[in-house]
Amino acid sequence: MSLTAGSRPDGTRPAAAVEEPTAALAPEAAPQKGAAHKVPWRVRLRRDRALILMTLPAIGLLVLFNYIPLLGNVVAFQDYDPYASSNGITAIFHSPWLGVEQFSRMVDDPLFWSAVKNTLVLFLLQLVLFFPIPIALALLINSVIRPRVRAVAQAIMYLPHFFSWVLVVTVFQQVFGGAGIIAQTLEDHGWSGFDLMTNADLFKFLVTAQSVWKDAGWGIIVFLAALAAVSTDLYEAAAMDGAGRWRRMWHVTLPALRPVIALLLVLRVGDALSVGFEQFLLQRDAVGVGASEVLDTYVWNMGIQNGDFSYAAAVGLVKGVIGVCLVLAANKFAHLLGEQGVYKK
Repeated sequence: MSLTAGSRPDGTRPAAAVEEPTAALAPEAAPQKGAAHKVPWRVRLRRDRALILMTLPAIGLLVLFNYIPLLGNVVAFQDYDPYASSNGITAIFHSPWLGVEQFSRMVDDPLFWSAVKNTLVLFLLQLVLFFPIPIALALLINSVIRPRVRAVAQAIMYLPHFFSWVLVVTVFQQVFGGAGIIAQTLEDHGWSGFDLMTNADLFKFLVTAQSVWKDAGWGIIVFLAALAAVSTDLYEAAAMDGAGRWRRMWHVTLPALRPVIALLLVLRVGDALSVGFEQFLLQRDAVGVGASEVLDTYVWNMGIQNGDFSYAAAVGLVKGVIGVCLVLAANKFAHLLGEQGVYKK
């Protein structure tokens, strides 16, 4: 029996003679999976030119109406006189410079602090009474099995969002006013009527109820969209483990809504000093300035009605800066709770 070179009498080959795979069989230049491939900006510009052209009108409107007007905040440091020049824009360059005098005046103004107090009270009240209502209504609608009933209920709740504040205040006047349906019904049965629309002590609860009736349906859509993304397998698994309806809501539904709730809460806190303008302006004469004056109406009253543009600009500038700080603080708090918030860490 002939043996091949390097083989043993029993036919096995020594370990040193075992052939290694050739280098030609090894993948040399195969790209690794998941490796980041940087696309040149010229290629991305050519690839996304249609999307860029579609967004140009929106960007133009944003720059024109949101960013260019920010340059006008310089009048907060001036004694601005719109008649100092031929037009209001060039009048900025002819108005005397006062520095922080307008801000010192704001700190010493008791009407300003009254507006701040009303704004914060209304914000806290709406945060406690208004913010949870869309969540509860979304959970209620989501639990309805019949799609037609769910669609009708959602449409009814969403419809007031399209009403103007003039119509909303008119509806409440016809229901809760001194000549409204409830007051007239009570008087027809021998009871004394009431006029909720002119009660300054209950005004904050009145405007909160108006906001709930008008805008709760809008918030329902956001939470229903989040609930639609929850996998039904989670509910089935929880039901197989013996979880009832309330436990499934607590351990499956609410954790799925938590990122959306955190995001909307951060945005709501950032908008704390903007509780409304038209809604309060329409009811200003009925309840008085002391109950209805908030920062937005205060800026309008000082700037438009009294013509004190520099002082109104100073108040608006402080309001905007505080709003940005509140957004950053609320977003940081959301990060500490493990949520993304408005932006990631």
